Formats: sequence, C-alpha cells, structure tokens
Amino acid sequence: MKRTAIRPGLVLPLLAALALAGCERNPLVVNRSSCPAVAVAAYAGDVTLFRPGTPVTALDAGNVDAVATITNLRQECTETAEHFVTRVSYDVVARRSDAGAARQVVLPVFAAVVQAGNIINAKQLSSVTVDFAAGQERAAGRGEATASVSRRAAAVPQEIMAKINRERRPGELDAATDPMADPEVRAALRAASFEVLIGFQLDDRALAYNVAK
Repeated sequence: MKRTAIRPGLVLPLLAALALAGCERNPLVVNRSSCPAVAVAAYAGDVTLFRPGTPVTALDAGNVDAVATITNLRQECTETAEHFVTRVSYDVVARRSDAGAARQVVLPVFAAVVQAGNIINAKQLSSVTVDFAAGQERAAGRGEATASVSRRAAAVPQEIMAKINRERRPGELDAATDPMADPEVRAALRAASFEVLIGFQLDDRALAYNVAK
C-alpha cells in the first residue's frame, strides 16, 4: 500500500499514479481513471498514546498506553453529472498495554483530497471510536469518509490527450519519443490527478514520534 505524508503546515510532494495500458495499434494509449486514488498517509497511519503525564523525554515503550493503526481501506467511487464521489471505509485496530476495566478510546482522523501532488483541495475531520471490553487488550473500530472531486478539475484537456495517444508510425522522427517526456503533458496530467489520504490527526509530539521511530 502506498503511503504519502501530510504534515501539519507542510505538504510533501506526492507521487501521482497513472495507469498505462497497451494495445496492438498504439502501445502508448493511456487508460486513465478520474476517480482519485486512496491511500493511508505516511507517518499518520498509526498513533501511539502515552500514559497521562508522560514527559517528552520519556516517550518510550515503557510508557505506552495504547497504539492504533488504520488498515483495510476500501473505496467506492460513483459519478454524478459534476463530480466523482469517493466513499472510503477503513478499520482501526488498537491494542492497549493494560487490559483492565472496560474503556472507550476516541481517535481523531482526517480525510484530505490532494490535487496535483501537493495541494490540499479539501480536508474533513471525523473520529473513530474503539471500545475495549473489560480484560481485553485488543479492539477495533470502523471509520468512513466521503470525498468529492470536480469532473472539470479531473479532466485532462483534449489537446493533451491527443498528444499522448497520437498514432506513431515507424520511421517518424518522434515515433519512439515518450509523450510523457513533454513537460506540458506531465504538468497537465499532474494537475488533473487527485488522491484521498486517510490518517490520524496528530499533534506535533505524536507526529515527531512517528517520524523518529
């Protein structure tokens, strides 16, 4: 599963995915899905909770209260007249250090729509509740998110698609030239590429811990 990072106040470049499919007449024809790709954001796919009062200098395994991980992403994309609507569901599996009394843990989660690899187009916050039964060390919860992408924004201009899919005949000067080497083509495809990233909404301390471990 691809992981991409979104950090508070900083968006790292994301790799836009394009599906290239060949055919007998033109091996460079591009079959492109306008539905956004869905992934767990790197450094935000898990969260470690420490016992209350744990100082920054003691963020170690001995002070861990509970850990949780986002997994099993599922995507359903539908089309309307103006939008591609993506519904994402996922599981949150958690483990606590002390299997004592019954306990409920509420974890904040974000779903961000990222355009062109580095622009946050939209972001929503929600939460996932995990209920530990008495004496139980492990538990799971389920989360959902919905993201909408404009059909207009996700469309590649026809002149760009014509450049990509133009039939190239043997002997032509540019017959073996990859159209993706054209900066204009790459920029247009990048601008029309979207991703939906799911992750825990982490504070600076939790994010720094994830990056360092």
